[in-house]
Amino acid sequence: MCGPLRPDVVALDALAAEIVRLDALAQLPADATGTLREQGGFTRIWVDTLENLVGIVETLASAVFHAAVSNADQILNGKGAIFQRLEGTADLFVANGYPDLRQRLDLATWQRLLQTWATRHAFTHRDGVVDAKYLTAVPSSPAQLGQRLTVTEQQTRLAISNSRELCTAIATLISTP
Repeated sequence: MCGPLRPDVVALDALAAEIVRLDALAQLPADATGTLREQGGFTRIWVDTLENLVGIVETLASAVFHAAVSNADQILNGKGAIFQRLEGTADLFVANGYPDLRQRLDLATWQRLLQTWATRHAFTHRDGVVDAKYLTAVPSSPAQLGQRLTVTEQQTRLAISNSRELCTAIATLISTP
């Protein structure tokens, strides 16, 4: 294809690449998977995937906001990495006359996304250790303060699927006044 790709195409391609990466792990020989599992390699890959999902959504949301809002740079001035925060992203679009992303997804999907973002934050900033911020973001979590979170392949695949739904919802905002 000639020319730049649409931001939603880039995001969906990146999500597909995350699935391919997880699928490739299943092709490894048994002795390699045993070593990876024992040394925490799988967990690290799953956590890296969650971190990548946040980056994919952040990049897409920023591109869509800049395409949709003529004075985007002025509005975003001083807001920091707002597109890394789901609630902040949804609020920003609503404040600028666009539909609420929280209404574009079912409640269960939105809640799982909030948990994914909170898990990513815990791993990125606290090596997976639960803090008060995590418990506030995920009040239904059975995790205890100070406990280290676990991430599974199943959770990671569901997070990819939920992120795909979110990316599709964000992309539709371009054509929604």
